[in-house]
Amino acid sequence: MNTITLQNVCKQYPAFSLDSVTFSVPMGSVVGLIGENGAGKSTTIGLILGMIRPDSGQITVLGKQGDLDFEHIGVVFDENCFPGTLSAQDVGKILCASYRTWSQSAYETYLERFGLPRKKPIKECSRGMRMKLSIAAALSHDSHLLVLDEPTSGLDPVVRDEILDIFYDFMQDEHHAILISSHITSDLEKICDYITMIHKGKVCFSEEKDVLLSKYGVLHCDDKILETLAPEAVYGVRRSQFEIQVLVEREKVPSDLPVDLVTLDQLLLFAAKEE
Repeated sequence: MNTITLQNVCKQYPAFSLDSVTFSVPMGSVVGLIGENGAGKSTTIGLILGMIRPDSGQITVLGKQGDLDFEHIGVVFDENCFPGTLSAQDVGKILCASYRTWSQSAYETYLERFGLPRKKPIKECSRGMRMKLSIAAALSHDSHLLVLDEPTSGLDPVVRDEILDIFYDFMQDEHHAILISSHITSDLEKICDYITMIHKGKVCFSEEKDVLLSKYGVLHCDDKILETLAPEAVYGVRRSQFEIQVLVEREKVPSDLPVDLVTLDQLLLFAAKEE
């Protein structure tokens, strides 16, 4: 069963368009959404959350189409969405009146776990504290699905690891799922089961992370070796002053050629700077 399904979703703007975006977020999985700036990640998330209406195509979230019920959907953006004059205590009071499924005890537990002050104005908190507050709020109303847009952006490695641990705990329930967009691909490599890449408004691939990272590799070579490769083995070429880097399908390359394991960062670079 899928918690999110997009089927041939299109959205046209004067200078940009999403073209037939299709992918899903299976229940019990974490799906990472990657792509360069302007690729369409935030637009896709906006469409999923109903903040933007698609021109065509079908979007299903937790079995529903159209207007969403956010009782079981936790949303975290890269910037805190609560007014800076409020405190964590104020946020709890407001959300308690906003969600039927709100658990004040769960919220208090997260505030304690994150070391968040109850009465300090949000505007006086660090970026990491503000992000933890957003996550605490998203997890305190019986969320089955988390939709996260750059939740670890701008945070130091210690705080990022702490937040990833929170997501690990959330995923101990097999009926939960996460869709996470991030430019920090090392975080996605740690936590994701599937990776969906959007480039220039189109889905390049949507595959299991482990299959993806084992299927492709990077060959460092010269023009002479490049010319010997089967066309169907080559997925991208990047040239520098001293060498050529070729994104290849490992099984289609002669075994005597040294092919390095690929990273999500490299896949992004090949897509953004394709020859």
